Amino acid sequence: MKKLRKLIPVMLLGLILVLAACGGSDDSESSEDNAGGDGSDNGENTEEKGTVRIGMNNWAENVAVSNMWKIILEEKGYTVELEQVEKGFLYEALAAGDLDIGMEIWLPNTDKAFYDQYEEEIDWRETWYEGTQLGLVVPSYMENMNTIEDLNKNQDTFNDNQIVGIDAGASLMSLTEDAISEYDLDYELAASSGPTMTTELKNAISEEAPIVVTLWKPHWAFAEMDLKFLEDTKGVYGESEDISYAARQGLEDDMPTITKWFDNFMLDDQQLGSLMAALNEAETSAEGAQNWIDENQDLIDEWTSESSE
Repeated sequence: MKKLRKLIPVMLLGLILVLAACGGSDDSESSEDNAGGDGSDNGENTEEKGTVRIGMNNWAENVAVSNMWKIILEEKGYTVELEQVEKGFLYEALAAGDLDIGMEIWLPNTDKAFYDQYEEEIDWRETWYEGTQLGLVVPSYMENMNTIEDLNKNQDTFNDNQIVGIDAGASLMSLTEDAISEYDLDYELAASSGPTMTTELKNAISEEAPIVVTLWKPHWAFAEMDLKFLEDTKGVYGESEDISYAARQGLEDDMPTITKWFDNFMLDDQQLGSLMAALNEAETSAEGAQNWIDENQDLIDEWTSESSE
């Protein structure tokens, strides 16, 4: 009996170890099963859990559509990373595969240099806005300023002979340098950013002061301020263009649903203007984009409907 009592604890310990081992094996198998799936119900598409990296430069319409798509894609189950970049880095990152999508490609003129450089390294996709304009803009109360040539004729109007620009790497800035040379303008182009430029413009208009800026359509500023383009008689800024998006090579194979949705994406003047205005009026870009989405769900459903996939 004494020997039996001594054996019982040993047997119990052995049984506990066996049970623990069995339990550990079950947990391990469960973990592997979960790791091999996408975590979605009923084995749905693993693409729903993908990460989309969108390059966003600091132009009003770019910020607007990028934030809009971030919300749309996140509602569909994707993770979205918005990367704020200058135009030059955008193309370099798309070519290298470090970004998935660039929302704003102006062709055939503004981004021609980038297109020529990366033509074979980037997937150039569909147009989402037609009929752009870009150039030098002044408030409409500057009645003597109607053409770019008028800048030199009215130099005394300006205290600093400065053209307020945007990001240094933007194509609009290089075109403006060309305009300064072509028109022999005695003006300095001051690089800043899109928001800084519009702030300077608002401040000048509040005092009815003279100012000339680099600007483009589509832009919310034309809805909120009385502005005019200076006529580009020499055609430095080119003709009206279209805005498309671009993707890294291979994105269509990796995420065909997303590229299909983006190919369907199209906005007219009223739609894009209202989207930009919504962001401008909200406290945050995300809030403004969500407000616009809530009011335009039918349009978004057209882009992302199952019949369009």
